[in-house]
Amino acid sequence: MSKRSGRNTLQESNQNKPEQNNKVQRKRKGECNRRIPTAKKQHYEIQNRCSEGDISPSVLIETPQKELQETNNPSGFKRFQFKNLFVKPSPLPNLSWASSDDVWIKMLNKELKYVHDKGFIQQHPSMQPKMRSILLDWLMEVSEVYTLHRETFYLAQDIFDRYMLTQNDIGKDQLQLIGITSLFIASKMEEIYPPKLQEFAYVTDGACNEEEILAKELVMLKALKWDLCPETVISWLKLYTQVYSLQDDADFLVPQFSQETFIQITQLLDLCILDINCLDYQYGVLAAGAFCHFTSFETVYKVSGLTWESISSCVRWMNPFVRTVREWPGPQLKDFKKVTTEDRHNIQTHVDYLSMLSEAHDRQQDSLDRMSPLAIGGLLTPPKSTEKPPNV
Repeated sequence: MSKRSGRNTLQESNQNKPEQNNKVQRKRKGECNRRIPTAKKQHYEIQNRCSEGDISPSVLIETPQKELQETNNPSGFKRFQFKNLFVKPSPLPNLSWASSDDVWIKMLNKELKYVHDKGFIQQHPSMQPKMRSILLDWLMEVSEVYTLHRETFYLAQDIFDRYMLTQNDIGKDQLQLIGITSLFIASKMEEIYPPKLQEFAYVTDGACNEEEILAKELVMLKALKWDLCPETVISWLKLYTQVYSLQDDADFLVPQFSQETFIQITQLLDLCILDINCLDYQYGVLAAGAFCHFTSFETVYKVSGLTWESISSCVRWMNPFVRTVREWPGPQLKDFKKVTTEDRHNIQTHVDYLSMLSEAHDRQQDSLDRMSPLAIGGLLTPPKSTEKPPNV
């Protein structure tokens, strides 16, 4: 082959390469498009959780996302995401600023995401349930002194309980530091003008300094994975009372309920939250149980969608607390400096809740004694040897 013919052959081959390259690029581009998973709407399966004939909320189970990308997955297993939501009929009216169904689903989803459990007390041998009651009672008192909102206190309570659930063998000398740090975090989340750091250290009377609070704050935030936005008991109660009192064509964001009725229910919740057994119930159920004692079950079902089977245990558990609250003087709306009249019911208040809690526990014990087999069967224990009558 001559050099000239060789050059001609190379030129012809170079002229054909762009076409071939274009074909290859177009082919690869098409293959890439086929491999990219397209966005699809989620499919949901509705399952009934009760026997036939009963009225009960359903369960919304999101189907696995089978087309998830497998990047950053060296094991080769596909990652599926499941979400279980207790779906109740949304009681929210039509909202101009959001979809009422979306808002309702997000609130229900938080009940599953933010887990609380009274079993955390077993993880800390040196801690007793009464210590938690004393700590939360003190945080209520601090909240009233600094005119913090009820939402702030209940967020602090949630932060404390969830943090203790992530830890083991915390000494009782650390409880006040954890409690005041919980309130410090909650106030920065909820208050427009939260108290200064030195004020939180001041109320501990030298037990905690500013550096310790800041250090504990970082530890707690990491343990909670920065999940700081639960639906608290008070937020559920506000929703129920607002839906119940809402007038036609009224702004849903403007409170329509009675302040006097609201603080009566909150006093019951303040007392119940001191008992560690309240953590047996979801916050939405706890608020519904308290609301039921001041209204009726039909009202509770209308504003929450909860069935009697869902709240009956909580309602019965609250009975001793309700009787105790009704025997004490009723709560009164207080005036606070720099707090408007429309907002004063939202300020956390404090009374002698520890004495009320002791009376409620006595009533609980009396109820258990009446229901015990010994009391029903009339069985008697033998007297002590010193109490036996002398032989005749």
